[in-house]
Amino acid sequence: MLTPLAFIAQRWTPSPRTIRRATLAAVLMTVVIIVTGGAVRLTGSGLGCDTWPKCTDDSLFATPEQGIHGAIEFGNRMLTYVLSAAVGWAIIATRSAKPWRRGLTRLGWLQFWFVMSNAVIGGITVWTGLNPWTVAGHFIAANGLLTVAVITWVRAGEGDAPARPRVPGPVRKLGWALVLVSGALIVAGTGVTGSGKHAGDSSDVPRMPFDYETAAHVHAAFAWVVCALGVAMFFVLRVVDAPDDTRARARDLLLVLLAQGGIGYLQFFTGVPEILVGAHMLGSALLWIAVLRLALSLRERPHTAVPVPAQADGATVSAGA
Repeated sequence: MLTPLAFIAQRWTPSPRTIRRATLAAVLMTVVIIVTGGAVRLTGSGLGCDTWPKCTDDSLFATPEQGIHGAIEFGNRMLTYVLSAAVGWAIIATRSAKPWRRGLTRLGWLQFWFVMSNAVIGGITVWTGLNPWTVAGHFIAANGLLTVAVITWVRAGEGDAPARPRVPGPVRKLGWALVLVSGALIVAGTGVTGSGKHAGDSSDVPRMPFDYETAAHVHAAFAWVVCALGVAMFFVLRVVDAPDDTRARARDLLLVLLAQGGIGYLQFFTGVPEILVGAHMLGSALLWIAVLRLALSLRERPHTAVPVPAQADGATVSAGA
């Protein structure tokens, strides 16, 4: 008996462009959920819904008594269903590809499990009264989802042959060093958030036991290392005559770093206004996407040729066939 996915795959063959659009939709919705999650915290709506998975003990939906904060928190929860739909579309599209790309489909399912696990982490965050450590875990898990979504999107435009390098080994190591330090930068950013003034709720929410300025300086130090690695990668790729698209990825990364660094310092010296914090969260997601795309462009996976069935012995094919 066919599973629902197999049933759809038997009757529908998406074009490569459709598959790319489906996987890109998952990337875009992940960025949206990260930014709107930040908006929940920045508007003090983190406990707008009293509990989870319901919004109150008696209602699945936000009630008028909860006001604007309840509406904002509940609205963000509803966006999880839109994200799930985008991930579901990616799973269906990759499963329906001909020939079936099992690895790509598994990446789609991995996104699904990230969505489900992060929903649970979000619930724990509400149950613990916006404990800063669970808030940080919620954000890191969202970036884990973004990582898999970007890899799926990039892989959708590639083949399934074994990966082969496009640049020398030391350059690839530099690329992965950039990924690791950028990941550390994002994690360090949660320490700034967790010790800062935007606790997510107007009540007395506990903060991480760090000095805010010290945490900000540690975060800035990681940012400068990422900038140094990004500049080094930009010039090294030209020295080794890397492919044009890889050099373009390095250029894109530098532009994002310039904008993100400017926003970061501006928010620090202007008292961390909510609008700049939100812009910085968007920049964080765009930075991570740029870093991953650059690293993945350092290798390629050619399309595997589909074998043509051999002609039967003695069979002839006319020129017009």
